[in-house]
Amino acid sequence: MSVDKIAVVILNYNGRNFLEKFLPSVITYTETAAVYVADSASTDGSVSWTEQHFPSVKTILLPGNYGYAGGYNRALQTIDAEYYVLLNSDVEVTSQWLAPLIELLDRNPKIAACQPKLLAYHNKTQFEYAGGAGGYIDWLGYAYCRGRIFDHTETDRGQYNTAAPIFWASGAAMVIRSQLFHKMGGFDEDFFAHMEEIDLCWRLHWAGYEVYCCPQSIVYHVGGGTLPPSNPFKTYLNYRNSLAMLYKNLPPSRVGFILFLRLVLDGVSSVRYLPKGQWQDIWAIIKAHFAFYGWILGALPKKRRHIQQEIVQVKSHESLPISSKSIIWAYFVKGCKTFDSFSRL
Repeated sequence: MSVDKIAVVILNYNGRNFLEKFLPSVITYTETAAVYVADSASTDGSVSWTEQHFPSVKTILLPGNYGYAGGYNRALQTIDAEYYVLLNSDVEVTSQWLAPLIELLDRNPKIAACQPKLLAYHNKTQFEYAGGAGGYIDWLGYAYCRGRIFDHTETDRGQYNTAAPIFWASGAAMVIRSQLFHKMGGFDEDFFAHMEEIDLCWRLHWAGYEVYCCPQSIVYHVGGGTLPPSNPFKTYLNYRNSLAMLYKNLPPSRVGFILFLRLVLDGVSSVRYLPKGQWQDIWAIIKAHFAFYGWILGALPKKRRHIQQEIVQVKSHESLPISSKSIIWAYFVKGCKTFDSFSRL
């Protein structure tokens, strides 16, 4: 098997409409990489359409739908390349989008992964929810981005046009060194979808590597292409996976206290669904907690031991790029709606 320097891999599940709309831009603006569509047993003719219209695209046929985490783990086992570019099917790429990302990684071997600037496809002056200009977490594990705090997204005025170290790169458009992806064990397949890229980036930080945003590269993301924002299954995945990520990655001195606070805050956060009568979302949070308890009695402690014993190379948790301030307090009490205003607190 020949070794490609760059492999762009699009995981697809019944997303023919997105492939028809966005695969042409990937082919047009990705001349230096091999392009793959890894199909999760779609039933909408995605594979036949791709093979008919873009025979240069290599297809990987997965026997089932294993979610984002399991789908990519299985697909990437079959690809020999130096860099993996994980790209959602609902992303429109732009001219010269790939070169700045690869150049950044080529220049600095300590950078394990990076992402482009993600703008919203339907409003191209606005940062996109899934990644903005790079992701972070606060000390309680709540995720936010340069350009997005909770549901508030900023207008892109060039305020985050500097390449910068971040905590997590968006799974919607991520470049990662293949050797490190496999060395870290890939994504946690039990997550299925949501939070798995943050969990992987946390392990990369523990191993002494950096993650970056490279805003010289720009892509446009539709977002919510697989699960809409109000979907109870998405609520379930986010709450369950967030707790599991914290349990796996927090140091012994912090894990118990922070998990207790998060469980309490999860209960408080469910109140926001009451005025709209979104009982399914409230039930999803309850189910997420019980699923997490089940994981603690199952494989989760073994995963935690593996990270603490085999992955961790950084001596101090305080040295990781995790904010010591609370994004919840800043947003709901102090009224901080932008990344810069939060940073100035």
